[in-house]
Amino acid sequence: MHRVGSAGNTNNSSRPRKEKRLTYVLNDADDTKHCAGVNCLALLKSSGTDVSDYLFTGSRDGTLKRWALTDDAATCSTTFESHVDWVNDAVLVGDNTLVSCSSDTTLKTWNSLSDGTCTRTLRQHSDYVTCLAAAEKNSNIVASGGLGGEVFIWDLEAALAPLSKSGDAMEDDCSNGINGSGNALPISSLRTISSSNSISVHTNQSHGYVPIAAKGHKESVYALAMNDSGTLLVSGGTEKVVRVWDPRSGSKTMKLRGHTDNIRALILDSTGRLCLSGSSDSMIRLWDLGQQRCVHSYAVHTDSVWALASTPAFSHVYSGGRDLSLYLTDLATRESFLLCTGEHPILQMALHDDSIWAATSDSSVHRWPAEGRNPQKVFQRGGSFLAGNLSFSRARVSLEGSALVPVYKEPTLTIPGTPGIVQHEILNNRRHVLTKDTAGSVKLWEITKGIVVEDYGKVTLVLFLVVFDNDTFVDMVSFEEKKEELFEMVSIPAWFTVDTRLGSLSIHLDTPQCFSAEMYSADLNIAGKPEDDKVNLARETLKGLLAHWLAKRKQRFGSQASANGDLLSGKDVSHRSLTHSRVEADINAENDSMVYPPFEFSTVYPPSIITEGSHGGPWRKKITDLEGTEDEKDFPFWCLDCVLNNRLPPRENTKCSFYLHPCEGSTVQILTQGKLSAPRILRIHKVINYVIEKMVLDKPLDGANPDGTFTPGLAGGQLQHSVIGDGTFRSGLKPWQKPKPSIEILCNNQVLAPDMSLATVRAYIWKKADDLVLNYRLFQGR
Repeated sequence: MHRVGSAGNTNNSSRPRKEKRLTYVLNDADDTKHCAGVNCLALLKSSGTDVSDYLFTGSRDGTLKRWALTDDAATCSTTFESHVDWVNDAVLVGDNTLVSCSSDTTLKTWNSLSDGTCTRTLRQHSDYVTCLAAAEKNSNIVASGGLGGEVFIWDLEAALAPLSKSGDAMEDDCSNGINGSGNALPISSLRTISSSNSISVHTNQSHGYVPIAAKGHKESVYALAMNDSGTLLVSGGTEKVVRVWDPRSGSKTMKLRGHTDNIRALILDSTGRLCLSGSSDSMIRLWDLGQQRCVHSYAVHTDSVWALASTPAFSHVYSGGRDLSLYLTDLATRESFLLCTGEHPILQMALHDDSIWAATSDSSVHRWPAEGRNPQKVFQRGGSFLAGNLSFSRARVSLEGSALVPVYKEPTLTIPGTPGIVQHEILNNRRHVLTKDTAGSVKLWEITKGIVVEDYGKVTLVLFLVVFDNDTFVDMVSFEEKKEELFEMVSIPAWFTVDTRLGSLSIHLDTPQCFSAEMYSADLNIAGKPEDDKVNLARETLKGLLAHWLAKRKQRFGSQASANGDLLSGKDVSHRSLTHSRVEADINAENDSMVYPPFEFSTVYPPSIITEGSHGGPWRKKITDLEGTEDEKDFPFWCLDCVLNNRLPPRENTKCSFYLHPCEGSTVQILTQGKLSAPRILRIHKVINYVIEKMVLDKPLDGANPDGTFTPGLAGGQLQHSVIGDGTFRSGLKPWQKPKPSIEILCNNQVLAPDMSLATVRAYIWKKADDLVLNYRLFQGR
């Protein structure tokens, strides 16, 4: 399984944790479509003829979606967004409760007919939660399994019961500390069912109430199934055995051996007597739990079996997996039919009347004919084959050239997804990211605005034709070629990191590293701002991301919402003071919430934020859905301190030390004070101005410091220079007006372009760990 890091540490370790991260997830496509593989399906049948059925899909993009179904269409009516990692499974329980599990280690409950509001977050697993099982006739019981061998049985009625006021220590949130109405949601009080079916309470000082733990697995669990009444639970995983449990007590009842590889799918009949298992050994096995043995094995697939679904009478099984194929097998006669083949492995299936929905590692979901009410109709067509009982028998038939022809060529309905991003490259300017998706399209993103600034199309885009010996060759653009074409010789600190595990660009900001990058306002084309003002990219990006939140906050609390010190409650004063001792105010920052155009995020395709505060664990929400009530319990303190108070943490390596010497044989001499120090974004043309001014002066500079830094009060003639506290050169010339070229600056005998920064010179020309050495001479022009 694809392992990823969570947005924050959610365990109860007493060791100091690093500062919480803030992540924002970009998208430029229709939010009603998934952009990564679909891991799970759940079907809700309507009770009336005038109400549509609903299909729920859970994706590796971290969201679930609800689709209203008709005979010839599926319409996305809601997106459920709160998980911060892959959604791995989902089940429907009771009348309208949807339960989902995720690689973020949590289960979440939702009102399935709502607008996507998470009603509770259940935290008990210590690793990815991979699978769920529900009892159809007992809406209170849900089982969850995951990596590390953990299996828990939850009593949802108890888990979703409100906490009393005495349970303050166990407060938790559904997503980010607030629900749709802005009210805090407490952590679940997790009561469990004892073996006598009476409710017993298990307490734990760290978590409050906990579910029943079914202990016995030593390795990861990938599949669960439960009978209708909730009195029997089966599990399977990397141990290659089927374990049977009594979910009322968590006790083991039996262990069934036979598979030779991981067990990936399990289903039980309604009574709990028969069990079907699918494995990575390519076999399907039918178990009689009363006899505690395997009664049949079916060699149908040529590769891993990942998904199973049975007819209501448990007479036929639909199976899919890594071989891209969906089969129908008669459990009694062993006859099998290849229903269809696709382009992607099948991860899960859901039978829907006479059709079957198949979820794959692609972002689309397909509906195929299945004759679920009367599967014998398929066999009446002829062309079936007899499933063997040994794993190599089906593979041998395939090798012998007996190619099977699928019954159905095309699905009756497809719910399309959008291509997910699978490759990315951060460009040197540290504002653009080049991406390639599963369809081969190459795009250029501006991450400070969250938009695509250039769509280069697919990598098969024809640039030109080459004719050679009467043959025509098509020259294609590749991702690597486009990356080289966009290369800029600039050096800007790495202030963010990127991953594409959710099928989209996830931009990670970690303090204090994220505040290391600055640019001049002129480089960002910010109108109305002095051209040589320094702009901190992370601070302005955060202001853009939280502009909607800040506007809502001001509506709720007035203009004092952004006042210094307003963001913390009284009980956190000591924490705030301690934290403030580690930060420094930016004396040049404007203490307002103005968002400059290079940092305005789209409200049409708004990014989602993934982060966590002091309580409740990680959460995810669109920036336009923020209520304005979120505070330090929901956001990292450093983030709020930056946006509300314009305070940044101390930053290292913001200056560049260098020596300025005349070129060998040069007749030009200037007065210098040894080693100089300036902001690393300082442009070479300002060094040229500095040299010119020193040539004009005929006496030492009154304002020069022995350490070579520059301070206010430099005297001189027409080209006066001064340097403010941050070390930025100020010239009598307009800052970006190029002086008449009478002086040129060199490094390693290479003439430097006036618009190069000291950091760029050091990275690409100097290439040494020692202090930078620059040389000057009269311009060798015409």
